[in-house]
Amino acid sequence: MATTSRDDLPEALEPKHVQDILCIGRSQTYELFKNPPFHVIKIGRIYKVSKVTFFKWLDGEEQGE
Repeated sequence: MATTSRDDLPEALEPKHVQDILCIGRSQTYELFKNPPFHVIKIGRIYKVSKVTFFKWLDGEEQGE
């Protein structure tokens, strides 16, 4: 995923996208989603995060929630 541009990612990122972007493991990804520094929605057992929100956090543009 490292060669995928931000524009090619879906608008709603899944944990696997975040995992690949941050180069972290599956367990670390789900720990991050349990107490996220950005807005995450959970639909059933599926976590989603807005691409815009995630990258604002990653780029240091938001203080977190």
